[in-house]
Amino acid sequence: MSREFPQPEGVARPQAPYSSVVVDGDLVYTAGQVAFDETGQLVPGGIEEQVRRALENLAACLRAAGAGLEDVLKVNVYLADLGDFPGLNAVYSEFFPQPYPARTTVGVSLPAGLLVEIEAVARRRS
Repeated sequence: MSREFPQPEGVARPQAPYSSVVVDGDLVYTAGQVAFDETGQLVPGGIEEQVRRALENLAACLRAAGAGLEDVLKVNVYLADLGDFPGLNAVYSEFFPQPYPARTTVGVSLPAGLLVEIEAVARRRS
């Protein structure tokens, strides 16, 4: 099978050299999604607003690939401040159904203003 690189609707096109989503067979890989709106501007607010927008962008990437949040196998979350873990979980549990996908959360240095980045691997259903 050949790889696909769909551009998700409502997600800003990357300015750097990467694709927002890559499909290879039935596997879907997303790039790390942050709290940028469709124009590439950071959404206002704190951790919960940023997690919500990042997950909305992640869902758009999955839709463009023919998958959904229920198809996610693994999530990697990068937090600028591990003290934001409770805010992450509060919003995260609104988006992902049980049983939850496997997840890793780590503290990292993100560009100024960004509090969270979220990426996922999913399997499209046949």
